[in-house]
Amino acid sequence: MTTHQTAPAFRNKVTVGLLAAVFGCVGAHWWYLKRPYAWLVTLTSIVLMVACSFAEVWWENPAFFLLFIPALDGMVEAIVLCLMRDERFDALYNPGLVRQKPSGWGPVLVASFTLLIGTVALMFGIAMIVIYIWSALGWLDGLDLKG
Repeated sequence: MTTHQTAPAFRNKVTVGLLAAVFGCVGAHWWYLKRPYAWLVTLTSIVLMVACSFAEVWWENPAFFLLFIPALDGMVEAIVLCLMRDERFDALYNPGLVRQKPSGWGPVLVASFTLLIGTVALMFGIAMIVIYIWSALGWLDGLDLKG
């Protein structure tokens, strides 16, 4: 009886950065990095998405704003993981494996793209919260926001 052990897969900084930037809301990068409790991030996000679907206007639902927390966390993690030194990244996520060549510009470009998209998403979220609160307080009464 032979036991066949497969070698651990080498984790790429560009891949983890893209997963964190695009699907960080559901914790895709946590699954890729084999972090514990990845299921909890995914479950929380799915519950919040389902809660949004029951609202008449989904983007005014508080659950939608709570989704900004894991989404922005994913974007911050994408930037941090992409800009981490190769040696440190490999020590944390590729122990015992040898990097064939330096990461190069790929992770830097992913981090730059993530910073751009994350800034726009954060500004949108803040603007929506401000408009929602000001409307609820009556501060925008009589102001035509649609025209």
